[in-house]
Amino acid sequence: TFSRTFALLTPQVTEQIHQRVVSLAREQGVAHGRKLRTDTSVVESNVHYPTDSSLLGDGIRVLSRSLERIAAECKDGALNVVHHGRAVKYRLLEIARAAKSLTEANKQRMRDSYKKLVGLTRSVVRQASEVVERWRKGRLKVVGKFLRVEAQIGQLRHFLPLVEKVITQTKERVWGGNCHVEGKVLSLFEPHTEVIRKGKAHKPNEFGRLVRIDEVENGIVSAYQVLTGNPADTTSWMPAIEQHQACFGRAPQMATGDRGFFSAKNQRAAQNLGVKKVALPGRGRLSVKRAKNQKERWFRRALRWRAGCEATISTLKHPFSMLRATYKTDPGFQRYVGWCVITKNLFSIARYQERRRINGQVH
Repeated sequence: TFSRTFALLTPQVTEQIHQRVVSLAREQGVAHGRKLRTDTSVVESNVHYPTDSSLLGDGIRVLSRSLERIAAECKDGALNVVHHGRAVKYRLLEIARAAKSLTEANKQRMRDSYKKLVGLTRSVVRQASEVVERWRKGRLKVVGKFLRVEAQIGQLRHFLPLVEKVITQTKERVWGGNCHVEGKVLSLFEPHTEVIRKGKAHKPNEFGRLVRIDEVENGIVSAYQVLTGNPADTTSWMPAIEQHQACFGRAPQMATGDRGFFSAKNQRAAQNLGVKKVALPGRGRLSVKRAKNQKERWFRRALRWRAGCEATISTLKHPFSMLRATYKTDPGFQRYVGWCVITKNLFSIARYQERRRINGQVH
């Protein structure tokens, strides 16, 4: 019951709870908002590694499952569902074997197997579309529970456009050689998932969403945002400053980020908002003036403090399980990230209070 009630909380409500926790930290002197450090990181969706063949297999499986459940509520013979499970399994195995060695012969075998798999998917999509149309026109002879049929029709309406997109992107890649299809589907169950490339050698592609984390004193995460797509970090700098200003009523005295956030425009904009010390290390060859500025003591201290944001992200991902979001759908993903941040902030407040209590006893 608690889990079901918890799932009713929208991302907006979660954000309001987070802001209340931050305001408590501010009232208790844990967070003053004088310093700000920001960074972005990828939070993975709870999906398997996406390949065209596995997505086609998923599409056949979920559509066939809904068709079978509808057939169970219909009059005998009103809806005959063909089971393609064995054929799909063989096609997936053929594609996996052919992909191990990309010789010309194996490429042709892969194309042939994909042709058969796409054909199976098209036949299931065609039957599912016909069932939805028959239901719309009232021609589906249902003898069981209408609510069960309505629920499965809703599933078909949800998955059909996604499976058709998977068919299109498979044809584009396998026969057209185009791997950069706009609006690519990476998961039928978490369609909000996006592919993020952060330049990591051990993980060149990550499947999830990019999240911006803003942190102030004593490990308090003052703001977070689940971003759309894979935007450059430069676009996240001013939203972080503005969010801080809205939260604390003033701009931070010092704000810092890594090289990805640097641009002369971002630096000027932050200074215009009232940030006295902007510590953004420049990229490439530096001018004499900028090189001298970056060697100043306050700048180097700011960069050392900025490095702590990496530890905060690591703490969020491992002890607080933000490495992979397990809640379903886009609102669930945002709610999951929000509660990881809220939990971390509560721990930071408790740790600060315990530290003050111990220091008080010592003195």
